Amino acid sequence: MSTTQEPSFRESVDLMFNRAVAIMDLPPGLEEKIRVCNATYTVRFGVRLRGQIQTFTGYRSVHSEHMEPVKGGIRYAMGVNQDEVEALAALMTYKCALVETPFGGSKGGLRIDPRQYDDHELELITRRFAYELAKRDLINPSQNVPAPDMGTGEREMAWIADQYARMNTTDINARACVTGKPLNAGGIAGRVEATGRGVQYALREFFRHPEDVAKAGLSGKLDGKRVIVQGLGNVGYHAAKFLQEEDGCRITGIIERDGALFDPAGLDVGAVHAWLVKHGGVANFPDATHTAEGAAVLEEECDVLIPAAFEGVINLQNAERIKAPLIIEAANGPVTAGADEVLRAKGVVIIPDMYANAGGVTVSYFEWVKNLSHIRFGRMQRRQEEARHQLVVDELERLDRYLGDAWSLRPEFKDRYLRGADELELVRSGLDDTMRTAYQSMHEVWHARDDVEDLRMAAYLVSIDRVAASYRAKGL
Repeated sequence: MSTTQEPSFRESVDLMFNRAVAIMDLPPGLEEKIRVCNATYTVRFGVRLRGQIQTFTGYRSVHSEHMEPVKGGIRYAMGVNQDEVEALAALMTYKCALVETPFGGSKGGLRIDPRQYDDHELELITRRFAYELAKRDLINPSQNVPAPDMGTGEREMAWIADQYARMNTTDINARACVTGKPLNAGGIAGRVEATGRGVQYALREFFRHPEDVAKAGLSGKLDGKRVIVQGLGNVGYHAAKFLQEEDGCRITGIIERDGALFDPAGLDVGAVHAWLVKHGGVANFPDATHTAEGAAVLEEECDVLIPAAFEGVINLQNAERIKAPLIIEAANGPVTAGADEVLRAKGVVIIPDMYANAGGVTVSYFEWVKNLSHIRFGRMQRRQEEARHQLVVDELERLDRYLGDAWSLRPEFKDRYLRGADELELVRSGLDDTMRTAYQSMHEVWHARDDVEDLRMAAYLVSIDRVAASYRAKGL
């Protein structure tokens, strides 16, 4: 079967939703209310660039307002269209419900290739897009809060936040209108790494459940596992870096737009990323085998496959040849509905996107809370924590003096114990707790019901049930 015969990304999300609600006891009216997108705004605006007016098309879709504000990124890409944005907005609804962030789902996109414009031009375009959305309350701290996505980052979020503040000069919470901002513009420590860090925490939690690891035909811990990463952007880079440096994983393959690198002994993720930033691709990287046909490396032997770039990279054309027993979806929708069926039949375990890449929205939630509270995390309690720990250390050192050489405090213990948690440590702690709790809610459903075949089904069941509960509480 060719990829043209399989469903689009939008249809894939609907199919997976249908598969879940088929075994739920939802009234038909409520099921339809959760399924449909509430509203999609299409904007076409002009910006004078290079001596003439250029017209751009952008979208902002609101899938569900069972909780407000609604939350979701803004992507800059030539492939942006209404169907894609609405499907991503639906995923955001389910994702926020799964990890228990108090948001509805939204998504935005601008049909543009950001590489074709210089920084000043991009700022003009971004500010005008932000203006068009903000004047319709599609950017608003209490109604709709965007974040970075493919093709956007801290810089664009800072421009959007500033544009909103210029339009709402008396809004004391203006900084909370968008997340993913630079630290000096109201951002939060750990936001850039958040989605990749979340992928790491998701894998750690998966490997804490031996029965789940066994379902994937694997054993043991993360240490030494062979990992292939498709896409070394922000998400793929941080996931690969943390798994290599902190969990002892061997990154054997890295796939980029100009081909792939492969080395069974393991690649140096930092060196590859530095090369990619400098040269714009991985070709000619000196310490690994390069192949121009990057997609072929998806089919290499490994323990964990991390698709971290685009939708639909694992589809009906290549699903049968995928050898990885465990796939974690760091991107949105990298496995099509058709491929998902093929892989499940082969016994492959897939950790689904709505859970695996929820680190971004989780830390965005922390940033939003920080902006609304107008104080950084740790500022009030850090030194008080250190003072309390000092009391314990002083008492232990008194005991140390009494016992003499028989026992003593290790200096590194003292340094680590005395240090109160700063914002970054608190953010990582909150993210770790969120990813653990969310996985456990999926794990419980997966193992408790015979009609739940996989983690994706479990994730949809948990999230749809929570959305339904919110609507019922509203009287619907």
